[in-house]
Amino acid sequence: MFQSFEAPPRSAAVGRLARLRKAMADQNLDWYLLPHGDEHQNEYLPPCAERLAFLTGFSGSAGFSLIGREQAFLFVDGRYTLQAASQVDGSDFEIRDLVNEPPARFAATLLEIGSIVGFDPWTMTMGQAKSWRETCAKAGAELKPVHNLVDQIWQDRPPAPLGRAWLHPERFAGRTAQDKLGELAGKLQAAGADCLLVTDPASIAWTFNLRGSDVAHNPLALAFAILFADGRKPVVFIDRRKLDDATETGLEALAQLQKPSELETWLAENAKGRKFHCDPQLVASALADCITSASGTVIEGQDPVSLPRAVKNETELSGTRTAHLRDGVAMVRFLAWLDRQQPGLLDEIAAARQLEDFRRQTATAMNSELKEISFDTISGAGPHGAIIHYRVSEATNAPLEANSLYLVDSGGQYEDGTTDITRTVAIATPPEGAARDYTLVLKGHVAIAMARFPSGTRGIDLDSHARLPLWQAGKDFAHGTGHGIGAYLNVHEGPQSISKRGMQELLPGMILSNEPGYYREGHYGIRLENLVIVEDASEIADGDKSMLGFETITLCPFDRRLIETALLSADETAWLNAYHARVREALTPHLDKEDSAWLKQETKKL
Repeated sequence: MFQSFEAPPRSAAVGRLARLRKAMADQNLDWYLLPHGDEHQNEYLPPCAERLAFLTGFSGSAGFSLIGREQAFLFVDGRYTLQAASQVDGSDFEIRDLVNEPPARFAATLLEIGSIVGFDPWTMTMGQAKSWRETCAKAGAELKPVHNLVDQIWQDRPPAPLGRAWLHPERFAGRTAQDKLGELAGKLQAAGADCLLVTDPASIAWTFNLRGSDVAHNPLALAFAILFADGRKPVVFIDRRKLDDATETGLEALAQLQKPSELETWLAENAKGRKFHCDPQLVASALADCITSASGTVIEGQDPVSLPRAVKNETELSGTRTAHLRDGVAMVRFLAWLDRQQPGLLDEIAAARQLEDFRRQTATAMNSELKEISFDTISGAGPHGAIIHYRVSEATNAPLEANSLYLVDSGGQYEDGTTDITRTVAIATPPEGAARDYTLVLKGHVAIAMARFPSGTRGIDLDSHARLPLWQAGKDFAHGTGHGIGAYLNVHEGPQSISKRGMQELLPGMILSNEPGYYREGHYGIRLENLVIVEDASEIADGDKSMLGFETITLCPFDRRLIETALLSADETAWLNAYHARVREALTPHLDKEDSAWLKQETKKL
């Protein structure tokens, strides 16, 4: 299994807050800032960087803690409100809203003249540090860089990862690393920069066609890189113990290799007189300080790798479609199997295990390999489905009982693509009100799938399309409608998104999720997720201009038992019928007789 179902006891964090406060007192700090992040700003962290989880017990992928000598706060977004309440001792930490009440804004109400606020400049970005300096200055407080205090009290902290790294073949990447480096050198010249400091492992992975296994479920090798505008060989700071002979030889043909611990020394010796392009949302404050201390200049700007990485080439798009074909086969085999189980005898862990087995078996049968799952499967029965990022463990494992809903959000990592799909299904007869709520979510999903929009449209401009049916019923969901997806890379990829914060223009070739939801606390959760590709603009009959649109690449039926057809418009019904026909045509040749019959029934015309 790629997924573990073990969970630390709730009491795991007992006593740690007191030890941290002692470390704060030793440094004469009134407050300490603890983000969920590492020196690379990864969303998903290696065990040695899970400092927020160590201190608080909260295991989500986004959060921030503000710790004072007497008060302590944990900030999480809407995806994690219920999870944080179940994992964190409320007598130690007060849980607050990360999005609507950002920590720096909240702290401004607490800081006093002369307060000293400590932070680790390796886990805070340039942008974060700037925001906190401004907050502290307005309050008459001081922001003080210190060595990480959690590391000082974490006696059995895991070592840094040394996962195997390898070169990603061009037949999957679609472009050579040399070609990408040439493109980036041109971007640096246009920006007036001499160098690019790359700290995002996903950007390094894309640039050098490198994949790794330092972070669970995400094929990343933790490293740093310096790229040059004049085209000279870049420098990659990576632990050679991760590289076999072939990978080391291939990477050395592209770059000079140095240890990660040598990055600060390299900057101290080479930054003078050079202009470094740095993304303020990605580059650690400590590294920016290294550059300026060595008489170098920091030019702030978005990581120039992010857009080329997000706009997939034809090879990546073709591979992703193929990955979704085999993933759709696995999902249909799973859902058909699930329908044949007696309610109450199957539990969340058994379902998640079976789904992973179907992915592995299907990939092998279709001449591929499941390299990993793309994240811990969200296998939520009944009320657990209302916990947006629920992670089942042996302690929480629940049966799939009759007259309930089951939400399963999962994905696979294949060499040719990354998948992410959510389906919500009825276990026997749906509970009261569930079909109506499901249909409202489905209407929002179809609205995104059918959307046509002009060039220049951003994700924020489309987000409300998915919410409107729910809004009209007085309901909403506390997460974005869609996130970007990598090509055999991170399952969450920026800068593209469909959300209230999605300011990036949507460009042809970008892959995003389409996943509106609704969560009735204590009863059920509903989320319906397909992946889509932004298509080139095309003409519309009798229209004035060409419009972009979406190609849906996920292949899996929606649960007919939960669709109230009277709530659907003629256009929505037509889209669903066409989609189901495409799913049936694509998947049937790869299914046995029993599963084919199930799929035929599930994809009948509405």
